[in-house]
Amino acid sequence: MKQVKAGVAALAIGSIAVFSGVAHAGKTLDAVKQRGQLICGVSTGLPGFSQADSQGNWAGLDVDVCKAVAAAVLGDASKVKFVPLTAQQRFAALQAGEVDVLSRNTTWTLTRDASLGMLFTGVTYYDGQGFMIPAKAKVSSAKGLKGATVCVQSGTTTEKNLTDFSKSNNLNLKPVVFEKLEAANAAYFAGRCQAYTTDASGLAGIRAKEAKNPEEHRILPDLISKEPLGPSVRRGDEEFFTIVKWTFNALLEAEEYGVTQANVDQMKSSTEPPVQRLLGTSEDMGKLLGLDKEWAARAVKAVGNYGEMFDRNVGEKSTIKLPRGLNNLWSKGGLQYAPPLR
Repeated sequence: MKQVKAGVAALAIGSIAVFSGVAHAGKTLDAVKQRGQLICGVSTGLPGFSQADSQGNWAGLDVDVCKAVAAAVLGDASKVKFVPLTAQQRFAALQAGEVDVLSRNTTWTLTRDASLGMLFTGVTYYDGQGFMIPAKAKVSSAKGLKGATVCVQSGTTTEKNLTDFSKSNNLNLKPVVFEKLEAANAAYFAGRCQAYTTDASGLAGIRAKEAKNPEEHRILPDLISKEPLGPSVRRGDEEFFTIVKWTFNALLEAEEYGVTQANVDQMKSSTEPPVQRLLGTSEDMGKLLGLDKEWAARAVKAVGNYGEMFDRNVGEKSTIKLPRGLNNLWSKGGLQYAPPLR
């Protein structure tokens, strides 16, 4: 009996040693470090979230998430290869290992979480599905669109939500389906559809960047769904999942404690314990992720905190000018909330 107890005790001690030490890197992190580049799947072009300019430089909220991960892991936010993916291509590309992270305005659902071999790492934007119509149309709500033709992208939750909304309200809406976002945009602005539906944030971006005159188009106030958008990684590599998850959490924590892209170096002298843990000046949180102690400081220095990312890409400092709303910090009435970095 004493020998059994001794064996159990030794096993317990060994387990504690394993789980309290430096984290194993994981196969995805090993591959990223070996190639010296993070491969990130993004949309083919959605203003505010992921869009390339004429020189091929990518920008947007989803893009910044990948830059932050690259800064945390590789020490350089520019070491990212962006792979544009359609809605139909995105999940297969992640499953096949063609991308390390999918950061592509993708809604977190049970089906996707449980059956597509992927794990969502958090919610970077709380959204809902809306409708855009010509401003001259005499419609004040989505339920007033009875019998209307509606441009929608295939292979999305948007398409399914439209069908559900139409059936539930006996609207007989007529979907006009397109595989590519660009084709749906062109069809709506050419007048082929009486309305356009996608995430409300997407509609705002499309109106701001694609319409000849944004004032000629109106986004109806109704939201017909919940669309929590966020990045995802392949199932089966919990170490890399944890890194992507906590990189985003670090950007939220930075905003909460006033750590910005401009002051991150000065804040390293802070005496606040949460800031010290975040920036690696007290406890080394990075070793638990298989990273060094300045992983989070590099992420913030690369893209700013979450509030800065939001304002620059989709908020007040952007052409889209979306309100923070649900995407404000929990302390300011929103839903964005980082678990403690400790």
